[in-house]
Amino acid sequence: MKKIIWSIALGYILFGCNDSNRETTSVVKEEKPLVQAPNFNSDSAYAFVQKQVDFGPRVPNTPEHVAAGDYFIKKFKEYGAEVKEQKFKATTFDGVNISLRNIIAAFNKPAKKRILLAAHWDSRPFADKDENTPEKAMEGANDGASGVGVLLEIARLISDKSPSVGVDIILFDGEDWGEKHNMGGVPTPVGLDSWWCLGSQYWSKNKNGYGAYYGILLDMVGAKGAQFYMEGISTTYAPKVVRKIWNTARDIGYGNYFIHQKKSGITDDHKFVNEIAKIPMVDIVHFDSTYGYFGDYHHTHKDNMELIDKRTLKAVGQTVLTVIYNE
Repeated sequence: MKKIIWSIALGYILFGCNDSNRETTSVVKEEKPLVQAPNFNSDSAYAFVQKQVDFGPRVPNTPEHVAAGDYFIKKFKEYGAEVKEQKFKATTFDGVNISLRNIIAAFNKPAKKRILLAAHWDSRPFADKDENTPEKAMEGANDGASGVGVLLEIARLISDKSPSVGVDIILFDGEDWGEKHNMGGVPTPVGLDSWWCLGSQYWSKNKNGYGAYYGILLDMVGAKGAQFYMEGISTTYAPKVVRKIWNTARDIGYGNYFIHQKKSGITDDHKFVNEIAKIPMVDIVHFDSTYGYFGDYHHTHKDNMELIDKRTLKAVGQTVLTVIYNE
């Protein structure tokens, strides 16, 4: 995970205009109490993250990448999902031809109203921000594995107690093989919008009529002390969903993780789901008040299991579950 910082000054979309001079009635709308969702098990989610790291770097064209993908498919099938693989070929910015597959798991297929959850499952082939061994593949415990770990635990829980809505989980491949740090932009060929997010670009252009009420992307959601601000592309395309998620987090006691403050936008998988697939999708992604998006571990070998905190996994997982079960 990446990338380009976008400056989007559209706060009014999220927070509304000032209606202080307009006459209003004194009708107060009663808020319904939240439906209690299943208890998100942070120990289980942590184990799912550890399992991915144990495979080794999940870099496309490697045995570790194949083994991890096969594991995800096996687990989703164990949880009763209808699973599909979307296989495709791509070429990276540095001219490597890679074999990729998006892994798609559908739960509660008869439900017409569907919620899309996503994360990327590949890891970066080089830790290009690391001072010591920048060419060595990184573990990607947070950047990749944390989001997948949360989604695997959610899949386990909804297999036991299905929400009223359908849930589709997509693990996007080829997200993290973009240009190296500070090397400048490499021109993309016709038909490719970015060197980043290859899997979400491909899926968004080949979704075969699929639609969802909205989507939630998880990226770097397991670091110690992580906080999640309202990302700019999310507030532009899906402001109501942003409010729903952040308000839910506040209401169930995780307001110290989900900060009610808008930040600039970033290029991530949700950008292409929003702009190409036309499904409103929110990005829950780590924003560091000192370093900006991602943190000092980003694309370095610090991104290992020592970085992962069960409390952060819990805050994100329980919030997403609560949102789903209250649809």
